[in-house]
Amino acid sequence: MAEPISRALAEENYLTPTPIQAQTIPLALAGRDVVGIAQTGTGKTASFALPILHRLLESRIKPQPKSCRVLVLSPTRELSGQILDSFNAYGRHLRLSSALAIGGVPMGRQVRSVMQGVEVMVATPGRLLDLVQSNGLKLGQVEFLVLDEADRMLDMGFINDIRKIVAKLPIKRQTLFFSATMPKDIAELAEHMLRDPARVAVTPASSTADRIAQRVIQVDHSAKGAFLAQLLKQEPVDRALVFTRTKHGADKVVKGLEKAGIGANAIHGNKSQNHRERVLAAFRSGEIRTLVATDIAARGIDVDGISHVVNFDLPNVPETYVHRIGRTARAGADGIAISLVAGAEELGYLRDIERLIRITLPREDRRTPGQRDPAPSAPQHRNGRPAPRAHGARAQEIAPGSSKGPRRRRRRGGNNGAPQTNRHEVNRHEPSRPTQGSVKAEGIKGVAFLHRESRPNNRPNRTQRPVNS
Repeated sequence: MAEPISRALAEENYLTPTPIQAQTIPLALAGRDVVGIAQTGTGKTASFALPILHRLLESRIKPQPKSCRVLVLSPTRELSGQILDSFNAYGRHLRLSSALAIGGVPMGRQVRSVMQGVEVMVATPGRLLDLVQSNGLKLGQVEFLVLDEADRMLDMGFINDIRKIVAKLPIKRQTLFFSATMPKDIAELAEHMLRDPARVAVTPASSTADRIAQRVIQVDHSAKGAFLAQLLKQEPVDRALVFTRTKHGADKVVKGLEKAGIGANAIHGNKSQNHRERVLAAFRSGEIRTLVATDIAARGIDVDGISHVVNFDLPNVPETYVHRIGRTARAGADGIAISLVAGAEELGYLRDIERLIRITLPREDRRTPGQRDPAPSAPQHRNGRPAPRAHGARAQEIAPGSSKGPRRRRRRGGNNGAPQTNRHEVNRHEPSRPTQGSVKAEGIKGVAFLHRESRPNNRPNRTQRPVNS
């Protein structure tokens, strides 16, 4: 590394590169395109930021107005902000010019920030396209493109936005492409974007399963809130990250914890960007010890010292469980992951998760003896036969004996009884991951490549359409 970068690394107390850094940095310094398969928490940001800064120094030229030399795309606002912070930290002795383009904040300020041109632009795809289409940014001078967490871009419906962006970039450029998993669509995108890429695949020095104590607690559905509060009081919690499936559910959990005397706050797509930044800063500093989040909002959380991850709601996509518990046991520390499971539906999700991770998780049954879960997965007709299943918001609107809702659902084309997200609780900032197809895991030299086997989909759910983030 050039001397100003080495000095910054010494000030950050970086002594030994992580495996992803040791393998990626030499390739990137040589100008190679790289496909990196790595989870968060492996030191991925430095693996692309450091060689790019070094190469910028080798040919330091003033950026043209309304242009950038480095473009980094990431799926969430929080992750984009953290990537920019890393560039600024490693380049603190370079007088680096940089800008951030994310949704949730006024675009005028971002247009002004690139008016004179910047060396590094970190952005979410939707807002970047807004800037380009409003003539606030030109992409013809990009020399380095980084795509971070490409699989999550696919989950969030950004794949078409990425293709539009890539079509506007110079053909002669260096591209660094990172993803935790490599489904078919992402592999095809990488093949289209990169030229003769070097492939790097790493796992943390110790596998997640070795460093995270995972367990499942079966509880009554109505007792989940009270049990969570009891759990947080009894466990030796440093910082706890609690996952819910919906934004409404996150707010409800926070209210329940506050009634129990436990300070907590929530982040999700309905919260303003300023609120999310304040809450994350308080969580990072330890002022808030319990953070409740939805999957998409939590994707950008890169906080050391999270001792506990609690799945208040189990995810209906098995890979999401792996991403969730990866928030703990970072930087060589140990962690605890606890899943609260209620009802037959979540037991089904649990079986899918155990099949994926190839581990049978220890279970503890804390349900009330002799009582059935008050949230049955199959509502009954008055004559005792199973009723057709109602979905989403209509599940609360249709009386158990009514069949109007389900018949209408069948005419419109449902998804064969798969769990539906309440459209009143999830906005387009947090589209759910498509659930069609099955999942298989292939172990290759200790690295888990997760592929989704596709089959013809129904019409896409409106909550899966990309939006400006």
